[in-house]
Amino acid sequence: MQNQNVIGDIVKNIEKVVVGKTEVIEFAMITLLAEGHLLLEDVPGVGKTTLANAISKSIHCGFNRIQFTPDTLPSDITGVSVYNMQTGKFEFTPGAIMNHIILADEVNRTSPKTQASLLEAMEEKQISVDGKTYPLPDPFMVIATQNPIDYLGTYNLPEAQLDRFLMKLSIGYPSIPDEKRMADYYIRRSPLKSLEPVTDGKTIAAMQEEVKNVKIHKDLISYIIEIMDGTRNDTNITLGASPRATLALIRASQAAAYYSGRDYCIPDDILKVIHPVIRHRLILSPEARLNKQTSEKVLAKIIAKFRVPILPALNQ
Repeated sequence: MQNQNVIGDIVKNIEKVVVGKTEVIEFAMITLLAEGHLLLEDVPGVGKTTLANAISKSIHCGFNRIQFTPDTLPSDITGVSVYNMQTGKFEFTPGAIMNHIILADEVNRTSPKTQASLLEAMEEKQISVDGKTYPLPDPFMVIATQNPIDYLGTYNLPEAQLDRFLMKLSIGYPSIPDEKRMADYYIRRSPLKSLEPVTDGKTIAAMQEEVKNVKIHKDLISYIIEIMDGTRNDTNITLGASPRATLALIRASQAAAYYSGRDYCIPDDILKVIHPVIRHRLILSPEARLNKQTSEKVLAKIIAKFRVPILPALNQ
């Protein structure tokens, strides 16, 4: 776990431009370490784009922003084969997805067909164009944003797409002291333009491999599976967590342990990440919504039903 000290430096670096949102930055880093993708749902102007850009600059990786609109085509995302008259052959012109950190801005404003063009990239880290497969760079992360207020001309993300996002977060408004500090920073200069990298993509890829070696006890895996099964058998839930969600929670728990400086998981790691990992994957029943239930409340009740395992040793 030789690269763990770098994580704190990355978080401090991002905090120079995203003020007062340490927890959100930490979850974003856990998502990156777990090789996952992040969905940010919040009102305009709270720093969603700034966070994505700051992550890419801090790890010295390429960054592309895709502004999704109703007329955005799948080929704009994945790329297209163009006929070269000089060579007499079709040549692949890469799309915007061919980079390390991808900001899918207002992803719910584009058509379902274009949204679906992200699925293969997010799941398999590759794209297929005209029968040929092209690998995506490593590390690779999609950070998608959507506005929960303005639904005019939007297309809700289908469950299959939501299931591809490791976490769903909301940045929220800053506190008054944080907003004053932010105003002071940005009046004098633009911190994002002067942000310097603290590591590189090769180090991030190495940390992602180290996360896979974080030990997680079989009792903790059983605990996770019990909760996942609980979501599938709760009367308040129409669609429970998928097996992909189980694997996502395991990997996120490993990343949370790694972030905390350990090479083994404890129950607190699971409880720290379970809500942002699972809540967006649940569909509540009409009765539950009528009773003003939320995914957060229902999930909390399900978690409370199961005994937190006591491990025989913390390093197991």
